[in-house]
Amino acid sequence: MSSQRERRFGRTVALTLACVLVCGIAFAGAVFVLMPSARDRSTPSAATGSPTPSRPTPKTTTEPTLPGSTDEPLPGVDTPATPAPSTPVAVTGTYECPGFSGIESKVPVQMLMHDTFAWGDDPPYKVGTGNGDINWRSDPYKKPSWYMWLHSLRWLGKGIQAGQNGDRKTLRHVLAIIRDWVQDNPYSWKGNVGAWEATMHRTNVLLCTRQAVLTGMHVKTLPAQYAWLDKALIDHAQFMIANFSGLSNHGTDESIALFGVGCTLKRPELKKLAVDRLTQAITTAIDPQGSTNEQSVGYAMFNYMLWGRATTALQRCGSNPGPVISERRQALAEWLALATKSTGYLQQVGDAVRQKAVAAAGTSLDYVASAGKHGAKPPKRAAVFDAGYVFGRTGWGETRPFADESTYSIRYGPARQLHGHDDHMSLTYSSHGRDILIDPGHSGYQLDKWQAWSKSQAAHNVMTVPSAQTASVETRLVQAAITPAWESYSLSDSPAADVTRKRDVLVLKDPDLVITLDRGQSASDQRYETLWHLAPEQKVTIQSPTTAVATKPGDKTKTHLLQIPYQQQPPADGITVVEGQQDPVQGWYYPDIFHRQAAPVVKFNRNGTTATILSAIVPANSTETVSYTTRTAGQLFFVDLTVGTRKTTIRVAPDGRLTRIK
Repeated sequence: MSSQRERRFGRTVALTLACVLVCGIAFAGAVFVLMPSARDRSTPSAATGSPTPSRPTPKTTTEPTLPGSTDEPLPGVDTPATPAPSTPVAVTGTYECPGFSGIESKVPVQMLMHDTFAWGDDPPYKVGTGNGDINWRSDPYKKPSWYMWLHSLRWLGKGIQAGQNGDRKTLRHVLAIIRDWVQDNPYSWKGNVGAWEATMHRTNVLLCTRQAVLTGMHVKTLPAQYAWLDKALIDHAQFMIANFSGLSNHGTDESIALFGVGCTLKRPELKKLAVDRLTQAITTAIDPQGSTNEQSVGYAMFNYMLWGRATTALQRCGSNPGPVISERRQALAEWLALATKSTGYLQQVGDAVRQKAVAAAGTSLDYVASAGKHGAKPPKRAAVFDAGYVFGRTGWGETRPFADESTYSIRYGPARQLHGHDDHMSLTYSSHGRDILIDPGHSGYQLDKWQAWSKSQAAHNVMTVPSAQTASVETRLVQAAITPAWESYSLSDSPAADVTRKRDVLVLKDPDLVITLDRGQSASDQRYETLWHLAPEQKVTIQSPTTAVATKPGDKTKTHLLQIPYQQQPPADGITVVEGQQDPVQGWYYPDIFHRQAAPVVKFNRNGTTATILSAIVPANSTETVSYTTRTAGQLFFVDLTVGTRKTTIRVAPDGRLTRIK
């Protein structure tokens, strides 16, 4: 290794090690649910599936993980185009090449033959000499994901496919690159985190290459000159045995790859270990209600596909996956159907990119992905999940167009882990065929100020306390009520020392709108800000300390954001707007990890030891007038709200509980 390559290696190791260290729910018709222990789990507020609570379990491994580098659920990048079938497949005794997840699409054969790699939105980069001699320490953009995908070898996919179709020259070059990796990264490659994290992906590439050799050369037995390929597969299997990532999607992916080696090389002990690990993992990865342990809607979709692939792999090679995987996947499919917005996109909660729901025959996903055109309508329109999710909507297109329904999500539950965000109490909302309140999305896996912000409370629709040192904490769902025309939820937590936070949420149907009551209390003066993140291109006009209006030029709708005086009078600067701010970061949206758009954030502000902020988020047609009046009766507070010709009355109880009475 040249001195230049040694220096480059040192810089790469330092970068990756740094990444590792940093990562380490009144009136007739209402259904009331007490939280948590007194909850009647047979009520419609509970999701289909077992009533047993299921708390997410962290990874059991204590080994380091390169942030996010294991399996990024990006459309066309790391998810299959359609879910793996759940119906039985023919037993062939073989392990099918799972493909290359779209990584190969940026590296056509001509680029591959010149040892040039490309990933994401960065320019292609020549990583080798053109003869298959690769500098495996290449890291030109200082991005952990770029480096990991280089070591995954998935970028060789086009060449492997060409070789399988008889292109001997390309196949030889692919084999030269793979053998160069094997020689330059001898077992164990544990010290190189990018190579470590790519092991399961690279294992599948080796298996696909082995199949290409047999098919392309029209032989049934691997030629002796490629014996090193089988040795490399055994090394990869041994690495995954010794360095199991635990009961997360990463560990599941590893177990599938390990099973693939056992199936391909006729090693029953490897198959058995993989099946044992999968059997253990499924009950942690997906709970009886269908929630995953990833704290991410995007990763939930990924897990649905992943476990479908596991089922297919086991069946094809003659192993019985048993009933639990199928049962948990079915529950997850119903969960995902509720987690799909009226726009057809999944709720962008946790590490999640803008992604449409994928149809899955025999599940409610088929109905939501087709906007109600076919499939079975989900049995519920709102549900509470013990893992910390509330999903709801005004309907499934029964009385209005499917896309015109309003949908929402609320987060609570255990503190942040895996692919979760500090989004407890956060609310997302879509109505009138568009996003109203958004989650700013997934900024990617680079450990920088953008990722720190996108995961923080400040990036979500919550009451924040920017003057206090907040932390990831558990948030309790104290009560929930689901009725035909409204839902209410009460939440409580303590996001910082000597600071308590409560939020009551009321979601209405006809008129469609959201009311929240935030209360903060602290031992000393604090800054309290209730944040409302709006979609990009919305222009916000502050009309008074109590009213702001957001609209997009040319739109037929607008959003009224009302700060209704209750117990405290909003100050002169009670409403402020931030958009596209870099220091501190605020006012952005990520449709995917490669792109960032400025997006307005409306802040309702208070200072003091206590804060009481009553908000109304009211989407309306551009020609409709929105107005309200308030009144009191004893200890009760009422808001009479008018949207166009529709009127409703909200009652605020002394304990903060919100109820629709008209």
